[in-house]
Amino acid sequence: MAINKAMRAALKALSYPEIDIRKTYKLERELTNLTSIRLIRPELYRIWNHKVPCQDHEIPIRIFSPSEEIASRPVLIFIHGGGWVTGNIDSYNGVCSDMAHITGCTVASIDYRLAPEHRFPAGLEDCYTAAKEIFRESAQFQVREEDIVLIGDSAGGNLSAAVSLLAKDRGEFMPRRQILIYPAVHNDHSDASPFPSIRENGSGYLLTSKRVCEYMELYQSSPSDLENPYYAPLLAKDLRGQPKTLIVTAEFCPLRDEGEAYGQRLGEAGNEVEIRRMPDALHGYFSLPARFDLVKRTYDIINEFLEG
Repeated sequence: MAINKAMRAALKALSYPEIDIRKTYKLERELTNLTSIRLIRPELYRIWNHKVPCQDHEIPIRIFSPSEEIASRPVLIFIHGGGWVTGNIDSYNGVCSDMAHITGCTVASIDYRLAPEHRFPAGLEDCYTAAKEIFRESAQFQVREEDIVLIGDSAGGNLSAAVSLLAKDRGEFMPRRQILIYPAVHNDHSDASPFPSIRENGSGYLLTSKRVCEYMELYQSSPSDLENPYYAPLLAKDLRGQPKTLIVTAEFCPLRDEGEAYGQRLGEAGNEVEIRRMPDALHGYFSLPARFDLVKRTYDIINEFLEG
């Protein structure tokens, strides 16, 4: 169903253009936790927690396993969104339990450190370290290394893409597949951006371009990060040897065009890529309960990709 005038007016009112996330991010975290609570359905999956050592701290990982395990299904390493500033494994419980149930895969959700307390590349290094541990311990998951898949939404899509870039450069492990859901992959979300979706969808659709700029400012350690491909993967000069990739974008998302441009560049570099744009979708829709049609269709696409 297309977005009608009444819905557009409601979305505009909910976009809160006057709020500066740089000043309110702690409240935003609390609201995210409160509004993302879903009823737990233990008959559909099993949950256990694990911690991975990383220098002077530990990285929490929550593992969701479907109650009826399907032979030879991949392990999905999930990296959550939230602008590198909000979100955690608790707020994504519903997403990850749905993911385990609908895909039949084990899902390992990473609780990386958040900005601005821990700026770039702290969260990225957490995600890389946790992913490396899962690859090294693949036998414990009863899965081959080639059947471990990275998946992330929004900032989590950015981190998933950056983990793959780091993995190629460091040579310690290498994902064969990645799923990037409306990923943030560029460094400029102002009106000067080369991508029309920043201007077309940058206000009045919940996530605003202003908010993306504020999130990225909270995430960066210094202005030089803006030119770092691990911060903005679309800046990478060499994208050869990247995983087979599924990119899912949303029609009314300011990040739509940069995500699709990243897919095009991956394809031009010789990688296998599938790009799917979800019509009438807003940024963040993947966090809705699985009964929503857009979420159902997205899982159909994900399952096709995993089985391909």
